[in-house]
Amino acid sequence: MINAQLKEELIAYSETIGIDKIGFASADPFTTLKERLIKQKELGFQSGFEESDIEKRVNPEFTLPKAQTIISIAVAYPSKMKNAPKGTKEERRGIFCRASWGTDYHVVLRDRLSKIEQFILEKVPGAKTVSMVDTGALSDRAVAERAGIGWSAKNCAIITPEFGSYVYLGNLLTTVGFEPDTPITDQCGSCTKCIDACPTGALVQAGQLNAQKCISFITQTKDFVKDEYRKKIGNRLYGCDTCQQVCPVNKGVDFHNHPELEPDPEIAKPKLLPLLTISNREFKEKFGHISGSWRGKKPIQRNAILALAHFKDTNAFPTLRDLMVKDPRPVIRGTAAWAIGKIGAEDGAIWLKAAKDREEDEQVLAEIAKGLNLLENQDLEDRKVKTK
Repeated sequence: MINAQLKEELIAYSETIGIDKIGFASADPFTTLKERLIKQKELGFQSGFEESDIEKRVNPEFTLPKAQTIISIAVAYPSKMKNAPKGTKEERRGIFCRASWGTDYHVVLRDRLSKIEQFILEKVPGAKTVSMVDTGALSDRAVAERAGIGWSAKNCAIITPEFGSYVYLGNLLTTVGFEPDTPITDQCGSCTKCIDACPTGALVQAGQLNAQKCISFITQTKDFVKDEYRKKIGNRLYGCDTCQQVCPVNKGVDFHNHPELEPDPEIAKPKLLPLLTISNREFKEKFGHISGSWRGKKPIQRNAILALAHFKDTNAFPTLRDLMVKDPRPVIRGTAAWAIGKIGAEDGAIWLKAAKDREEDEQVLAEIAKGLNLLENQDLEDRKVKTK
């Protein structure tokens, strides 16, 4: 075990390189986590983005043989946007979740972790290290909980006493032994606000998430969004902050410690209509530096169409009609067709029927049928109102 002095030096150093909190945990297997992950898999609650091998997720030695310590770091990000633009009836806007404001957190945290690695290697020649941010095998949340960064909350986030849940997490495994920190006792108590507020009921119970129903996950998928979730997405383009926003611990929490994490209002809350015709190059230039761009422009464009339907934005009709007819991607054509019906274009039925005659994709044809059905139901409602 390395003496306490090196640990204190590392903690002091971490403060100088933009790390808001650092904790130390043993590299023992996460046996309790293993049981939870097996249950999640059996229930079909996984997102598919995580490491599929459960043994790798719970045993640090699979990532770094002879690992003794896992260092967990937390970097706080803002919860409020300065000079946030307001959408208007003429120019509706979407929103990226707070975790996608500013520079991609993977880039930011990897920079911090690489500096920690260099610090350790200079102090302990021959030491081994492996760092990871979000995409590694280990569970960031389980590591942060063990390392005393915060407690694992009912909304499946780590809540820190200092910064609430508005923190990015990163891990570093090392063969160097450090005295582990003490985990923080759960402080959620009887509060269930996050569970009650979840738009889709994805928070099945305290600490258990059905990722397949989570709006954050749904906004990142590339296929058609299931009918029951389309309205619930609202104007979200990427991610969802509801369970964080309603958390009492997060009330009044807003840290602006890192300039690179500050949002550009026109990127974090962009106009919707321009997104529908943005080129690949333009998308990369404008959004490529944020974490919300990692799945490419198609999910963002699909979500923008859903948002325009949510607002019943009639200004979108010409663009939606063009997408329905000309776009090479079935998901975009079909979602545009559904949106035309949802908004209720005066000539919508003509457009949809014309598209139906040309369309060959079965899924798109199904969406055109949904759009026509929505228009028909709207006509019936209008006639009922007129006869009253």
